[in-house]
Amino acid sequence: MFELSADHEEFRAHVRDFAASEIAPQVARWSKEHHFPADLIPTLGELGLFGLVVPEEYGGAGMHHEEGPFTYLCLAIEELGRVDQSIGITLEAGVGLGINPILRYGTAEQKQVFLPDLATGQALAGFGLTEPEAGSDAGGTRTKAVLEDGQWVVDGAKSFITNSGTPVTSVVTVTARTGTRADGTPEISAIMVPAGTPGFTVEPAYDKLGWWISDTHGLTFKDVRVPESHLLGTRGKGYAQFLATLDDGRVAIAALATGCVVRMLEECVEYSKRRVSFGQPIASYQGVSFQIADLQVMAEACRLLTYRAAAMKDSMELGKVAASEFKQAASVAKLYTSEAAVSATRIATQIFGGNGFMEDYPIARFYRDAKILEIGEGTSEVQRILIARGLGLPA
Repeated sequence: MFELSADHEEFRAHVRDFAASEIAPQVARWSKEHHFPADLIPTLGELGLFGLVVPEEYGGAGMHHEEGPFTYLCLAIEELGRVDQSIGITLEAGVGLGINPILRYGTAEQKQVFLPDLATGQALAGFGLTEPEAGSDAGGTRTKAVLEDGQWVVDGAKSFITNSGTPVTSVVTVTARTGTRADGTPEISAIMVPAGTPGFTVEPAYDKLGWWISDTHGLTFKDVRVPESHLLGTRGKGYAQFLATLDDGRVAIAALATGCVVRMLEECVEYSKRRVSFGQPIASYQGVSFQIADLQVMAEACRLLTYRAAAMKDSMELGKVAASEFKQAASVAKLYTSEAAVSATRIATQIFGGNGFMEDYPIARFYRDAKILEIGEGTSEVQRILIARGLGLPA
């Protein structure tokens, strides 16, 4: 049976206290103004949150895998997400999608150039996979990169890219077609494009249903030239590299969803005790209390699935768990928790009644934010395909 350690819980409490005092008082205003708090990023860096999985030599916390660095990251994401989902996704994408590909596949020089600022929150990195015509079918990427005179020339577009247009964004790693294989399939590689490179345009921010505090942009590349050395990992392995990156990200999204479910449980318990209807607290009615009981079940299931998968990731790095076993656990955690978050916010909105529809309470914000959890980093449909395949089914 998996159980979080005393050190894990102490770390959770530390992040929770910070989020309550430094973030919670601001989020309603930030959300209303659709404001990305760039000055918060270095503060999160000072807490060590961006550097949890990064070795000391690159500016990180230098945690050993025996200490479960990925589990600590998930705890931080959950606690930030419990206060605000946009802040949680900023950390999740900054580490899981920004830092991790460079840390895992980068050369020593690439790591030395980019990781110190990313690990300390002085900069953010983005992950450019999705395109206007290539979402779940990420292998259908149309962005192209041609090698000319020692430079990659990149042309194309990416969609829905988190942390891609902030004042502190330093680089975006993108997948691009770099050739065609003998069997006619595209050769897809990953290329790092620094912010400010001529021809690299960050489009205006999206007008989104939720995640109003999170930075999300479309990107266009027109004759963008970067050195040949900006290839990340092995040429032709970019698609596989990014799929492996998404396995980690799915567990991190599960942690974000868990924070959402836990917050809905807490809000509904407190509100149902003080809200009086027909002369008594609404918590006394089974129509309400039974739904809150369901939230408790969801919260506990979310945490167990998420942290079991996170522990498997940490164990996999030590060679104790097979990659296929972790991949299955990641999809199970992501599927259940994301759908639980959508259900939990719907239930909370119903329990709060008219107040749940008003911006005076946080419920409406969490309701808006929950839906994307079923879409980002692999849709629920994709997770079901992966889980079925893991069972040996011809899905």
